[in-house]
Amino acid sequence: MKLITASHVCVRFGTDEVLHDINLDVSKGEIVTILGPNGSGKSTLLRALLGIVPVAEGRITRAPGLRIGHVPQKLMIDRTMPITVRRFLSLPTRVTDAAAEETLARVGMAGHGTDQMTTLSGGQQQRVLLARALLGAPQLLMLDEPTQGLDQPGEAAFYRLIEEVRTETGAAVLMISHDLHVVMAASDRVICLNGHICCEGTPRVVSTAPEYRALFGLGTQGALALYRHDHDHDHKDGPAHHSHDHRHDHRHEHDHA
Repeated sequence: MKLITASHVCVRFGTDEVLHDINLDVSKGEIVTILGPNGSGKSTLLRALLGIVPVAEGRITRAPGLRIGHVPQKLMIDRTMPITVRRFLSLPTRVTDAAAEETLARVGMAGHGTDQMTTLSGGQQQRVLLARALLGAPQLLMLDEPTQGLDQPGEAAFYRLIEEVRTETGAAVLMISHDLHVVMAASDRVICLNGHICCEGTPRVVSTAPEYRALFGLGTQGALALYRHDHDHDHKDGPAHHSHDHRHDHRHEHDHA
């Protein structure tokens, strides 16, 4: 079941075309990571999918009544206005103490309800943001570079948490990243973006795609993750799906695994 679909989407700011001919979809229970360098249009694409940024061409369709949970890059808190974790979870929609406690426990923040948001570490703040997103029982979680500013152990722990949430709730996940090192091997698909979709496929397959190497080079030997997952070894990876590059006339065949 397709939860959200972008068909031939273009986004322009004035005369500047930021996104060109984007075609993607996210299905129920799927984890999709969008990977690209700074300035590649990743956050713009996420905002377009959320309906915040208008599309110049194409269309975005969502499943009827689709519940989306959004986790932004980081939290901007006015340090002169104290707010506890528990109170933050009731913004903008009030939730019960039981629901708040259950969700905090799910994201590894049990017992932190009375903490001030300003005293939390970056990783703890991201977990609270995730908890707030989960309170709406989303069918689709959208995360915009959620591990930016975290160290590698923090990144790995957060991505394991996302995978656990997907397993427990069945929510699909669409995640944005700019850092090759934090892309989760458990992703079902990785989409390389640089104004257009360069290529897509499993993490292992995308790491060998010429378009991917052109964006990220060979310095990491295509290592896409901080940890490997059993799913990596349970099935044969299919070839990457290379999308037509509107800047260069490369043509590729599209096979399915």
